[in-house]
Amino acid sequence: MKLFSKSTAWMALTALTLLVSGCGSNGATASNTADKTAAATEAPAAAATAAPAPAAKDYGGLTLTIGIQPGPGAYSLARSKGWFEEEFDKVGVKVDWAEFQSGPPMTEAIAAGRLDFAGLGNLPVVTAQAADIGFTEIANIIDGKNNVAIIVPEDSTITTVEQLKGKKVAVAKGSNAFNFLYRGLDKAGLKPSDLEIIQLQPNEAQPAFETGGVDAWATWDPYITTNVLTGKAKVLTDGEALGVLSPSFLIARTKLAEEHPELITSFLKVYEQARVWEDQHLEEATAAYAEQFQVDAAVIKALRDRVTPINLPISDEVIAQQQETADFQLEQKTIRKQIDVSKVVDNQFIEQAIKDAAAEPKS
Repeated sequence: MKLFSKSTAWMALTALTLLVSGCGSNGATASNTADKTAAATEAPAAAATAAPAPAAKDYGGLTLTIGIQPGPGAYSLARSKGWFEEEFDKVGVKVDWAEFQSGPPMTEAIAAGRLDFAGLGNLPVVTAQAADIGFTEIANIIDGKNNVAIIVPEDSTITTVEQLKGKKVAVAKGSNAFNFLYRGLDKAGLKPSDLEIIQLQPNEAQPAFETGGVDAWATWDPYITTNVLTGKAKVLTDGEALGVLSPSFLIARTKLAEEHPELITSFLKVYEQARVWEDQHLEEATAAYAEQFQVDAAVIKALRDRVTPINLPISDEVIAQQQETADFQLEQKTIRKQIDVSKVVDNQFIEQAIKDAAAEPKS
């Protein structure tokens, strides 16, 4: 089975109109039949002259930057097909792409005004809110049951989280896996100081895991599935088994959402169109992903089996899970102040986008 080449394959990994209506008055009198006839004849032309064409909003050469993490899915599908560019070109808006290894650098880029949209996990949005970064949660795209896990080498004798005591565990600081690891340790009665936690981004953690430099790795897909499917790892525990969910979200820069809410809806419409197209053309999409990322189609299928993409309003249940995460991280001093996670949620965009996507499906 073909693997990701040293994991680097993964690293390489609406339009708004203003309708102006006009009204006219009929000045003909009963005694002026000729004028009435002429007025009736000329009315269409006069009306056409009086009613100006719809005026398109001027975005002043705006460019939107979309953040993406390595891996197949609606993002990479829409990107490869140019669907975001196609949608925003209708209103004279350009699209740029920026690739990231994990969520925290994405929120940093949003804080710096260098990123407009991102898809990322639960802890990065909690820490970003606690840091007063201006973003808005606009959709829930992963339910969080199986997308994050702690994996160990296939031949490891470690079978429980408790047995991680005294071991070396890799994790990306501030990621959803970081939250998952710390909450898992807490459930097992362990303190972070009971083991050696080594903070590594995925491109650093993969070789460390393969060479025995760490005993376990708290991570997310595609890294879980690729390591398990290729015989390098087994899952020690995941969100469903541990009872700790790690939902993922689409977020937008708040200033953009305030100034151009219609662009947020358009963005989500394209994402939903891509998600639905993938679901309806799964075999074709799988083959395309396999070629794009230079991996076996079985890897793509396994990824899909582990995590089925969604694109939904953020529910009260998910908000409650997020609040648990925020409260726990406050106890851990990962964040420094109490936050109300519901304050960054705005479902108006996704609700409209789902309707718009259904009315304009991609063929």
